[in-house]
Amino acid sequence: MKSYLPMKVVLHRVGEPTLQEYGASRTPLDGPRAIYDFWQTVIQSRPDFEPEKEHLVVIMLDTKLRPKGFHLVALGTLNECTAAPREIFRPVIVEASYAFILAHNHPSGSPDPSPADRRLTQSLREGAGILQIQMLDHVIIANSEHACLPFFSFRDAGLL
Repeated sequence: MKSYLPMKVVLHRVGEPTLQEYGASRTPLDGPRAIYDFWQTVIQSRPDFEPEKEHLVVIMLDTKLRPKGFHLVALGTLNECTAAPREIFRPVIVEASYAFILAHNHPSGSPDPSPADRRLTQSLREGAGILQIQMLDHVIIANSEHACLPFFSFRDAGLL
Protein backbone atom coordinates (compact mmCIF):
# COMPACT_ATOMS: atom_id res chain seq x y z
CA MET A 1 0.00 0.00 0.00
CA LYS A 2 1.39 3.38 -1.00
CA SER A 3 1.75 6.14 1.53
CA TYR A 4 1.16 9.68 0.32
CA LEU A 5 2.77 12.61 2.02
CA PRO A 6 0.90 15.91 2.06
CA MET A 7 2.17 18.36 -0.55
CA LYS A 8 3.43 21.72 0.58
CA VAL A 9 3.56 24.62 -1.85
CA VAL A 10 5.87 27.44 -0.85
CA LEU A 11 5.63 30.89 -2.37
CA HIS A 12 8.91 32.77 -2.27
CA ARG A 13 7.61 35.64 -0.20
CA VAL A 14 8.88 35.53 3.35
CA GLY A 15 8.51 38.12 6.09
CA GLU A 16 6.78 41.45 6.30
CA PRO A 17 6.83 43.71 3.24
CA THR A 18 9.10 46.72 3.32
CA LEU A 19 7.51 50.15 3.31
CA GLN A 20 8.26 50.42 -0.43
CA GLU A 21 6.64 47.04 -1.09
CA TYR A 22 3.64 47.87 1.09
CA GLY A 23 3.04 51.11 -0.81
CA ALA A 24 3.44 49.28 -4.13
CA SER A 25 0.97 46.62 -3.03
CA ARG A 26 -1.77 49.24 -2.54
CA THR A 27 -1.43 50.63 -6.06
CA PRO A 28 -3.54 48.94 -8.77
CA LEU A 29 -1.48 47.52 -11.62
CA ASP A 30 -3.91 48.69 -14.27
CA GLY A 31 -1.45 49.54 -17.03
CA PRO A 32 2.09 48.86 -18.22
CA ARG A 33 3.52 52.00 -16.58
CA ALA A 34 2.19 50.86 -13.18
CA ILE A 35 3.65 47.38 -13.80
CA TYR A 36 7.00 48.92 -14.76
CA ASP A 37 6.97 51.05 -11.60
CA PHE A 38 6.16 47.95 -9.49
CA TRP A 39 9.08 46.13 -11.12
CA GLN A 40 11.46 49.02 -10.38
CA THR A 41 10.23 49.57 -6.82
CA VAL A 42 9.77 46.01 -5.63
CA ILE A 43 11.44 43.40 -7.81
CA GLN A 44 14.51 45.16 -9.16
CA SER A 45 15.34 46.72 -5.78
CA ARG A 46 15.60 43.35 -4.02
CA PRO A 47 19.13 42.44 -2.89
CA ASP A 48 18.95 39.08 -4.70
CA PHE A 49 18.07 40.66 -8.09
CA GLU A 50 20.72 40.00 -10.74
CA PRO A 51 20.35 42.53 -13.60
CA GLU A 52 22.57 40.49 -15.95
CA LYS A 53 20.09 37.57 -15.87
CA GLU A 54 16.49 37.26 -17.01
CA HIS A 55 13.96 37.04 -14.17
CA LEU A 56 10.49 35.71 -14.98
CA VAL A 57 7.99 36.88 -12.37
CA VAL A 58 4.27 36.32 -12.01
CA ILE A 59 2.35 38.97 -10.07
CA MET A 60 -0.91 37.81 -8.51
CA LEU A 61 -3.73 40.37 -8.28
CA ASP A 62 -6.93 40.83 -6.30
CA THR A 63 -10.24 42.02 -7.77
CA LYS A 64 -9.11 45.66 -7.52
CA LEU A 65 -5.97 44.76 -9.52
CA ARG A 66 -3.72 45.29 -6.51
CA PRO A 67 -0.80 42.90 -6.03
CA LYS A 68 -1.44 40.06 -3.60
CA GLY A 69 2.13 38.91 -4.04
CA PHE A 70 4.62 37.85 -6.64
CA HIS A 71 6.59 34.74 -7.41
CA LEU A 72 9.93 34.33 -9.16
CA VAL A 73 9.04 31.56 -11.59
CA ALA A 74 12.44 31.23 -13.24
CA LEU A 75 15.88 32.76 -13.22
CA GLY A 76 17.57 32.53 -16.60
CA THR A 77 20.73 33.55 -18.33
CA LEU A 78 21.79 36.65 -20.22
CA ASN A 79 19.43 35.99 -23.13
CA GLU A 80 16.85 33.37 -22.15
CA CYS A 81 14.63 32.10 -19.41
CA THR A 82 12.36 29.08 -19.76
CA ALA A 83 9.26 28.14 -17.82
CA ALA A 84 6.28 25.90 -18.42
CA PRO A 85 2.79 27.42 -18.11
CA ARG A 86 2.04 25.09 -15.17
CA GLU A 87 4.85 26.77 -13.18
CA ILE A 88 3.30 30.17 -13.85
CA PHE A 89 -0.26 29.14 -13.04
CA ARG A 90 0.62 27.25 -9.83
CA PRO A 91 1.15 30.32 -7.58
CA VAL A 92 -1.77 32.11 -9.25
CA ILE A 93 -4.11 29.25 -8.34
CA VAL A 94 -2.65 28.71 -4.85
CA GLU A 95 -3.18 32.41 -4.06
CA ALA A 96 -6.77 32.25 -5.42
CA SER A 97 -5.94 35.25 -7.58
CA TYR A 98 -8.49 37.10 -9.62
CA ALA A 99 -5.92 37.96 -12.28
CA PHE A 100 -2.21 37.87 -12.97
CA ILE A 101 0.53 39.68 -14.83
CA LEU A 102 3.65 38.12 -16.25
CA ALA A 103 6.77 40.27 -16.28
CA HIS A 104 10.38 39.66 -17.15
CA ASN A 105 13.48 41.65 -17.94
CA HIS A 106 15.74 41.65 -20.96
CA PRO A 107 19.34 42.25 -19.86
CA SER A 108 20.21 43.09 -23.49
CA GLY A 109 18.49 46.45 -23.01
CA SER A 110 15.87 45.91 -25.72
CA PRO A 111 12.29 45.25 -24.62
CA ASP A 112 11.34 43.69 -27.98
CA PRO A 113 9.68 40.28 -27.52
CA SER A 114 11.39 37.19 -28.85
CA PRO A 115 9.51 34.44 -30.71
CA ALA A 116 9.68 32.40 -27.47
CA ASP A 117 8.10 35.31 -25.55
CA ARG A 118 5.27 35.41 -28.09
CA ARG A 119 4.69 31.64 -27.91
CA LEU A 120 4.63 31.64 -24.10
CA THR A 121 2.18 34.54 -24.02
CA GLN A 122 -0.15 32.76 -26.45
CA SER A 123 -0.05 29.54 -24.39
CA LEU A 124 -0.76 31.45 -21.18
CA ARG A 125 -3.63 33.36 -22.77
CA GLU A 126 -5.25 30.08 -23.82
CA GLY A 127 -4.65 28.48 -20.42
CA ALA A 128 -6.00 31.50 -18.55
CA GLY A 129 -9.18 31.32 -20.63
CA ILE A 130 -9.68 27.68 -19.73
CA LEU A 131 -9.01 28.35 -16.03
CA GLN A 132 -11.19 31.50 -16.05
CA ILE A 133 -8.37 33.63 -14.65
CA GLN A 134 -7.64 36.98 -16.26
CA MET A 135 -4.21 37.46 -17.77
CA LEU A 136 -3.92 41.24 -17.76
CA ASP A 137 -0.57 41.67 -19.46
CA HIS A 138 2.89 40.35 -20.17
CA VAL A 139 5.41 43.15 -19.78
CA ILE A 140 9.05 42.97 -20.82
CA ILE A 141 11.34 45.36 -18.97
CA ALA A 142 14.45 46.74 -20.70
CA ASN A 143 17.52 46.76 -18.47
CA SER A 144 18.82 49.90 -20.06
CA GLU A 145 18.40 53.60 -19.53
CA HIS A 146 19.18 54.09 -23.24
CA ALA A 147 16.17 52.19 -24.60
CA CYS A 148 13.58 54.31 -26.42
CA LEU A 149 10.84 52.69 -24.35
CA PRO A 150 11.71 51.08 -21.01
CA PHE A 151 9.12 48.32 -21.48
CA PHE A 152 7.00 46.40 -23.99
CA SER A 153 3.37 45.55 -23.19
CA PHE A 154 1.69 42.67 -25.02
CA ARG A 155 -1.70 44.19 -24.15
CA ASP A 156 -0.82 47.62 -25.55
CA ALA A 157 0.56 45.98 -28.70
CA GLY A 158 -2.77 44.18 -29.21
CA LEU A 159 -1.20 40.75 -28.70
CA LEU A 160 -3.27 39.86 -25.65
